[in-house]
Amino acid sequence: MVTRRAQCLCGQLSAVCSGEPVRISVCHCLDCKRRTGSAFSYNVRFAQADVSIEGRAKQFTRTGDEGGRVIYNFCPECGAAVHYRITGVIAIPVGAFADPSFPPPFQSFYHESRRCEWVEINAEPLATFD
Repeated sequence: MVTRRAQCLCGQLSAVCSGEPVRISVCHCLDCKRRTGSAFSYNVRFAQADVSIEGRAKQFTRTGDEGGRVIYNFCPECGAAVHYRITGVIAIPVGAFADPSFPPPFQSFYHESRRCEWVEINAEPLATFD
């Protein structure tokens, strides 16, 4: 079984994930752009039972475009986002794994309506949604 560890910049907050992800995706929505400070976000989702969280976290909750609650957890020391909770899953920014060989995304959200025109996602196959 594959085990992966994501952590914040200072190492105080981490998430250990076992098994295969439920979803690996990029998102071009405006909130993801604000959260990451980048042109899109690159995230992986695991079933809650497959993730063990270690360390202290501060939380911020927002309502998503379709009405669901998203609870973001970030390190109170260095401020890095390590995981966020959506009903039934824990999502983690792929960059928190610091693993250049992490698998590519297989889904892209807000691909046509909010993607910066210069961004190209070349992963194959890639399902796109708006």
